[in-house]
Parts: sequence; C-alpha cells; structure tokens
Amino acid sequence: MSMPTYFISHGGGPWPWMPQAQAMYAPLRDALKDIPRQLGRTPKAILMVSAHWEAQGDHLLVASCAHPDMVYDYYGFPPHTYEIRYPAPGDPTLAAQVCQLLQSQGLPTQEDSQRGFDHGAFVPAYCIYPQANVPIVQLSIHGNYDPALHYAMGQALAPLRDQDILIIGSGLSYHNLRNMGAGGVEPSAQFDHWLQQSLALTDPQQRRQALLDWEQAPAARIAHPREDHLVPLMVAVGAAAHEPAHRFHHETQAFGGLTVSSYRFGPA
Repeated sequence: MSMPTYFISHGGGPWPWMPQAQAMYAPLRDALKDIPRQLGRTPKAILMVSAHWEAQGDHLLVASCAHPDMVYDYYGFPPHTYEIRYPAPGDPTLAAQVCQLLQSQGLPTQEDSQRGFDHGAFVPAYCIYPQANVPIVQLSIHGNYDPALHYAMGQALAPLRDQDILIIGSGLSYHNLRNMGAGGVEPSAQFDHWLQQSLALTDPQQRRQALLDWEQAPAARIAHPREDHLVPLMVAVGAAAHEPAHRFHHETQAFGGLTVSSYRFGPA
C-alpha cells in the first residue's frame, strides 16, 4: 500500500520545548503523535515541504546534507529554544531522486548541501518521531506561491509514495499573524469550512481547481495575506492524486479562538 500524504498545521514557533505552551497545543501534539499509528509502519524517510523555506529565482531547492544542522527561524523565544537539537539524518540519495523527479517534469531544482531543519520541519517531526530515527529531506516551496506550480510539484513526487516515503506539507490552514485574536475567529472558521468542502470533493480535477481558485474562498486573504503556509497543502494534494481527504486534526480554539485543521490524504 502506498504511503498517504499529509498537510499539517504546525503551530507557532518551538512550542514543544515551551512548558507554558503545552496545554494550548495538546490537541495538535496528540494528533501528530498519532501519525505513526495511522501509518502502521515506519516510513523509509520523510520528505518535508516546509512553509519556512522559500526558493527564489527560477528553481526549487532540496536539502541534500547527510547530517543537517538547525535553522532557528523564529524570534523572541526563550534562550533555550535556540539550543534545540533534532538529530535526524538527512538522505542525500533521496534528495537526488527528488531533484530528478521534479526536473523530469520541467520543474528546475537544485540541491542545497548546507540547508538545515527549520522549525516548520523539526517541530512536527519531533512530535511524530521524537527519537529522530527517520531520515528527513526538506524541499522548499517557491516564493511566487503559484498554486499550480506547487500542485505540479506534488504530482511529480507522487512515485515516492510507493517507495515508503512519507510526504508532509507543513504550514497552517490559517496564518495571519496580525489577526490572531478575536478578529480572526470568524475568518478562520469561514476559510476552514471552505477548505473542508473543497478537500471533500471526490473528483480529482474538481478538487484541484478548487485549490487553484483558493482566493475566491470566503475570507481567503484574511486567512492567508501571504500564502506561504497554504501552498504546502497543494504539494500534499498533488501527490495524493485521487486519494480521499481525512481531517485528523481540527480545533476551534487554537491560539485563543481560531479554527485550524490538518489532513491526511489516503487511507490509514
């Protein structure tokens, strides 16, 4: 059986290492911790598409380091969170294959031998596999945020699912840092309802078109002023082809009242 794909709402900053954040993030932690049970087997490796790595220019980037370092791409957090280590190995062979698959579909891609794990990668990975015993390769999004491009990325990477590679798009279903309080309650709920309806479409082409037209969704530009945290979803769905969506994580009180969701594409 092919590996499913995932889109996860990864939360804010290095929350697993902050005791004061544990109660708020308990639903997300429980959902992520359940992924190994859902899979029923340990993947050969994880291909992580993080919202926190953007390629510019005419190419995508794939991390090819055998022993990735850490990228502390957050600000204003406690000092100890800048000493976190998540020592999962990389997988240069998988990185080269990712590069080849993308290039074969006309998507220029380059290897980056220096890139480490950013918090969009190491935070969910730690919750899923705290022993850091599954290799991880990171793939960038592109800074143009083109939904069709990111869907095509997923389509190109789909063969990896038959090789026991777990593809995870790591972002947030609602990401507006200037509207995280009461003002975000209704927009996040509206956008989440549209997302649930769109991902429930059974025709792959209809689902694809709904995602490409995401800006027409209710409260779309309130939910995502910049769609960096949304386009990892396009990769996950593109790689899933006809697989049905299963919402395995859903909250209506995240960050003090926001609605957020995470999805699996394919059977557990």
